[in-house]
Amino acid sequence: MPLSSQPVGRRERNKQEKLDRITAAARELFAERGVDEVTTQEIADKADIGAGTLFLYAKTKGELLLLVQNSSYAEALEEGASAAARITDVLDAVVAIIRPVVECNRKQVDNGRTYLREMVFGDPEEPHHGEALALTVRTEAAIAEVLQRDGRFGAGEAAALAHIVSAIMFVSMAVTINLTKPVDAVVQEIEDQVRVLLRTLVSG
Repeated sequence: MPLSSQPVGRRERNKQEKLDRITAAARELFAERGVDEVTTQEIADKADIGAGTLFLYAKTKGELLLLVQNSSYAEALEEGASAAARITDVLDAVVAIIRPVVECNRKQVDNGRTYLREMVFGDPEEPHHGEALALTVRTEAAIAEVLQRDGRFGAGEAAALAHIVSAIMFVSMAVTINLTKPVDAVVQEIEDQVRVLLRTLVSG
């Protein structure tokens, strides 16, 4: 029997079920009260597991937040890339990728900012942190693909530009001055900066 068609064993099913319960419990508690106000014991209790078991899946509360947010981020990125594929204007297509990511990040602003901090300063050896970093790479790849559409930028230039655009997006989402700004205002700020960046490069 091919490996791909072998049934998942009971142990693996149990592990996945526990992970699903942990993710659901953390997502609900973080959304209700914010990551800073929730304890790992509360998450373990809600997931109906022991605290020791919880730490087998995520060693810190920051890793738990990454676990929760990564799946939402991945969905937002997929939504943005799909929207960008239907848009011909380069800047508008880049913004189409960015908007769902900003919306995802700011559903609970404090959680979103903590997520960004964990991405930057967390342990890259932790699996959920590694997944978060992989999502930033995928975001930049999607933006770089858009930037190459009209032939103004080669692959190397587009990749470098996408890295800058990604930095603009993350800073705009993280800075304290934008704490109370709505999604539209944050997206507009990012769009304005990317517009100037592209215009300067093309005219130069």
